[in-house]
Amino acid sequence: MKWTGLNELREKYLSFFESKGHLRLPSFPLIPQNDNSLLLINSGMAPMKKYFTGEITPPRKRVTTCQKCIRTPDIERVGITARHGTYFEMLGNFSFGDYFKHEATKWAWEFCIDVLELPADRIWVSVYEQDDEAVEIWTKEVGVDPSRIVRLGKEDNFWEHGAGPCGPCSELYFDRGEQYGCDSPTCGVGCDCDRYVEFWNNVFTQFSNDGNNNYTPLDHPNIDTGMGLERLACIMQGVDNLFLVDTVQKIMKHIIDISGVAYGSSPKTDISLRVITDHIRSTTFMIGDGVMPSNEGRGYVLRRLLRRAARHGRLLGVTHTFLSEVCDTVIEENKSAYPELAEKRDFIKKLIGVEEESFAKTIDQGLQLLESYINSETKELSGEAAFKLNDTYGFPIDLTVEILAEKGISVDTEGYHALMKEQKTRARNARKNAGADAWEGKGNVLENIPATEFVGYGNTLAGAEVLALLQDGERVKIAQGGSEAIAILNQSSFYAESGGQVGDIGIFESDKAIIKVLDTTKNHSGLFLHKILIEAGELSEGDTVTAKVDFEARAATERNHTAAHLLQAALRQVLGTHVEQAGQLVSPKGVRFDFTHFSALTEHELASVEYAVNLEILQSIDVFTKEMPIDEAKKLGAMALFGEKYGDVVRVVKVDDFSIELCGGTHISNTARLGLFKIVSEASVASGVRRIEAVTGEGVLELLDSTLKTVKDSAAAMKLNNPSELVRRSVQLSTELKDKDKEIEKLNARLANMQIESKLANAAEVNGLRLVKGIFKDTTPDALRQMCDRIKDTMPDGVAVLACTNGDKGNICVAVGKEALTKGAHAGNIIREVAALAGGKGGGRPDSAMAGIKELDKLEGAMDSVEEILKK
Repeated sequence: MKWTGLNELREKYLSFFESKGHLRLPSFPLIPQNDNSLLLINSGMAPMKKYFTGEITPPRKRVTTCQKCIRTPDIERVGITARHGTYFEMLGNFSFGDYFKHEATKWAWEFCIDVLELPADRIWVSVYEQDDEAVEIWTKEVGVDPSRIVRLGKEDNFWEHGAGPCGPCSELYFDRGEQYGCDSPTCGVGCDCDRYVEFWNNVFTQFSNDGNNNYTPLDHPNIDTGMGLERLACIMQGVDNLFLVDTVQKIMKHIIDISGVAYGSSPKTDISLRVITDHIRSTTFMIGDGVMPSNEGRGYVLRRLLRRAARHGRLLGVTHTFLSEVCDTVIEENKSAYPELAEKRDFIKKLIGVEEESFAKTIDQGLQLLESYINSETKELSGEAAFKLNDTYGFPIDLTVEILAEKGISVDTEGYHALMKEQKTRARNARKNAGADAWEGKGNVLENIPATEFVGYGNTLAGAEVLALLQDGERVKIAQGGSEAIAILNQSSFYAESGGQVGDIGIFESDKAIIKVLDTTKNHSGLFLHKILIEAGELSEGDTVTAKVDFEARAATERNHTAAHLLQAALRQVLGTHVEQAGQLVSPKGVRFDFTHFSALTEHELASVEYAVNLEILQSIDVFTKEMPIDEAKKLGAMALFGEKYGDVVRVVKVDDFSIELCGGTHISNTARLGLFKIVSEASVASGVRRIEAVTGEGVLELLDSTLKTVKDSAAAMKLNNPSELVRRSVQLSTELKDKDKEIEKLNARLANMQIESKLANAAEVNGLRLVKGIFKDTTPDALRQMCDRIKDTMPDGVAVLACTNGDKGNICVAVGKEALTKGAHAGNIIREVAALAGGKGGGRPDSAMAGIKELDKLEGAMDSVEEILKK
């Protein structure tokens, strides 16, 4: 057994199983593909569940991977102990109905003993207590000493998750030595102490559970194994935890260099170093796989990790943004296995920097506010205060809870979530079950139907056989006239919705029926689902039809799809190579393109992008499409969709050297067929994501007609004979309206002053103070404040409580004179109680306070209560 680096261990494992006939697959993206049951990939098996269930045929019956994984059930524990981490890599070898226990156990032992050269006398094997077959294989075939086999119960050594595939498992443990033990006489495999480390789990999926714990053997049992790469590295490097593993330690050393704080100098700073080290690994890989910061789902996980890391940077004394610097080390240590990190370096660093800078603007104020709560000796932070920390200062509720828990203070999380719901803030739904959820699913009514062959590139007609019909989710033999159904053909010229391109519409020509095709989608098995309306006649399984795509709709969609490619190339040319596609929709109506960028485009940038696209159109360039091996496509410089998984053979769409992309959609044959390209709008859709909507061809003509009509109608409304006078007249009218508004404001102020004189003369006396109150209609908050200030200045012993309404909005203002202050009157306290009676919130200084109110119908009642409130 000799010291081995983490990157070398990964390669040793994958190469070993390649030598055993396994296909080495690259890691799947952290974003689950076509699987809504998981938020993020959290196990080696999770992205391959459909191979195990038979829904999709695997590329080979033997597969080996090193899978990137994120687990976030206990983020708040990361750093506090050295055991917890959110990011890890899982080594795995898998058999889909091929080899079973004999080979899996033999190869596991061979890898440990012959490749890693682990001492056999320090390896222990656990098996399910009833799995005599496994015990016999381990001892008689593999040659493991029977005294080193431990039988454990169902809770430890039987993998299942409700109904579905399940089976016993066998785990390998490494004995680290007595010095790591707990000195208990029962200490052994399965003990919670640090002596026996489980490092490899072999799951023998050989049964199916009907949900009532009745088990039947599978016709084709599977092998699902998992070995944590970092845990294996700990064993091979003789270190106690993942933070001391070579590649992870280099990341931590970079943080130490920035902060000047040494690891081991204090338990408190060690926590912060571990938090930042783990979280920057996770966030770098998440962004590399296309996760974008947001306030929900996986984007929320990303933002929470980044902000937790930034906060711990402050605890180490780092006051500037630094996470994007550390990101460089993460990329350098992992780029040999994950070259996409180096390819996306600029974008990953930019996004981390933008998020950290955004949080830095408010973190100090937020921490000061938190400190004030801590110093107030409160035992529980209100939901309202927690909401303010999130809404105003960007503190995720989990971070607030964590910080206050360190001081022994709880948080009213129920109140917080009630306010979030009130504000229509999106709820978070993190999935935590380490891959088990990935087995959930239902039976497939389209089983054994071959994938649909698409024959629609450059073709809108295809003869086809109806293989299946669905109505209300069930197979039917015949679909009658007047009903809708889903039709599956053996081949189709209809493009099925994918890659942001909408599905084709059209008709099926048949001797027996008149059939409209309303939409076309496809499922994970590659079956094209044609949504049809049978207007007359009937359609049966086995019938022959001619699939005829709506040519005009297809042509318009193709124009817009090619325009999307040109748009992305133009954006990268004008804004920079950090621009990546973050989503798109191309339809006959236009193109909607989402892309990564961190600020609104200027008018000049928009004009430059639009010009670049139109220049390609005017040059009448042929659009080249060809299928080729993915390596060849990459050599051409073809752009791939961020976080997308591609096969060995891909389709390349090339427009000269201006745009080269991997794409399975349909396109025009020459850029001139776009006609013209016009950007309609540009806006933000999420943090760091912008959206452009644009039109081409006939869409430009329609936009031009609509715009000209608006101009003509506007000119007519202003009684202008010449539309070219529209701008001058609009500016003139705007100026006139502003002047009139100012005049109205002055008149309202004069009227208010006249009323104030009356109010001053009739001030009520309350406990030695003079009270002036009143409600003013159609008055602005500024005017209300001026009135209060006047009363305060002219009446030292006075308290003014004035309210105003303006449309559907209302405000209350309180002012307290100097003498009134000395007698205990406090504007902030008064307004808090008065405003609450009208559904409002507010506060302020002792001498002046302002509040907005929501329930105008309760304003008079609130004002009637002022005397009693002042008396208190």
